[in-house]
Amino acid sequence: MAVPAVSVSPYWELTFDADGDVDGPERNRLLTEVTRREVRDLLVFAHGWNNQRSGATRLYSSFFAPVPLIAPRARLGYVGVIWPSMMFADEPIPHFPPSVAVEVPAAPLLDKDSRHALLEVFPGRATVVEQLSRLLEQHPDDGASLEEFGRLVRLLVEVRPQGPQAAFAADTLAQGAPEDEPGMMTGDTAEVCRSFARALEQVQSAGGEPPEGFSFTPKGVWDGARELLRQATYYAMKRRAGTVGERGLGQVIGQLAQAAPGVRVHLVGHSFGGRLVSFALRGLPEGVRTVKSVTLLQGAFSHYAFAARLPEDPHTSGVLDGQQNRVDGPLVCCYSHFDSALGTLYPLASRMADDDRSLAGGFTANLDIGRLLGPRWGAMGHDGVQAVDGTRGMTLADALGGGLPTSGCVNVDACAVVCHGGPPAGAHSDIVHPELARVVLAAGRVS
Repeated sequence: MAVPAVSVSPYWELTFDADGDVDGPERNRLLTEVTRREVRDLLVFAHGWNNQRSGATRLYSSFFAPVPLIAPRARLGYVGVIWPSMMFADEPIPHFPPSVAVEVPAAPLLDKDSRHALLEVFPGRATVVEQLSRLLEQHPDDGASLEEFGRLVRLLVEVRPQGPQAAFAADTLAQGAPEDEPGMMTGDTAEVCRSFARALEQVQSAGGEPPEGFSFTPKGVWDGARELLRQATYYAMKRRAGTVGERGLGQVIGQLAQAAPGVRVHLVGHSFGGRLVSFALRGLPEGVRTVKSVTLLQGAFSHYAFAARLPEDPHTSGVLDGQQNRVDGPLVCCYSHFDSALGTLYPLASRMADDDRSLAGGFTANLDIGRLLGPRWGAMGHDGVQAVDGTRGMTLADALGGGLPTSGCVNVDACAVVCHGGPPAGAHSDIVHPELARVVLAAGRVS
């Protein structure tokens, strides 16, 4: 496959399947050429939700574009990680053209672009996708249809999948064992959908520019059902990201360390891609110290993932406890409270089945769902790394002013630039900013 046209050079892509197996020729090309091109610092970026390879490439090209101007003397190389994920087409992408940020019908319909994306990332499930689409279109007023919708959602995403992905669902470990799947996968479908409908009302009332055609209307149970489909799909993507990171990217970085031991690797991940590059640390072969920095941009996984123990439960730890020590440099987490995908919808989707806090009754537009559910279900991209000793926090201005630590976990409040985007995701995808590219270079001590 020809290398796509991007804004920087040299540029390579690494393609992984859902189980973390890498495209061999692409990997071999990287291992062969990185030394010949005299690369000293290699920036490796993993996308989050994404529907097409071209969309991922466009993201990488846009994000990397200012880097040569910021560090003109650095001997840089660039890698774009391609892995099978998806996004729903009603999620606005700031600064991207209409060909990428697609206009869609009003909820709760399943638009053709999202339907096509589901078919791509869940092959062999065409009948299930069509049944889900039909129920959303008809939205029958009976409980049996809603329960059937929930059954189909769980069938689509495989709550307990076959193969290696089953081992990568949890962000935390309870007494050493992975915690159960979230309550949305096992609970009463009607209650789950009502909770999501309330969350959507909060998100749409929070302000921001809505996407074209978005209607600020009261949300019904079938709006919540469509959100259940979205969040269940993203649960599967989150699980897949861990698989690709540990079984795929981590192994390739180990091979790169053998082929080109002088190359300094800098990992960057957006959304689920943040989980991917974090799990890559766990997949590094013993003794590999070539990863010099990790930068998480609106990371869509638990803010306790690196914790030795949770504040509210000392018997529970993060699934990546201690993995930040595999980095010969800092692990930087950029976050923004303008990210409503992570501030509101993520904690609701992530809470476990035994969490007895409910959103039923007393809902108002001013209710902060994330605050109501408590810190247990918070995301990296909402408030940064939590419960890791020595973690430091700073503003974006301070980070860019030379104050970024050279080791340990660092939280950077990026809301000064990560602030654009309408419902339902808010600023989750608002990451193409030269300031964030500068954070990546500062984290890696690249100049």
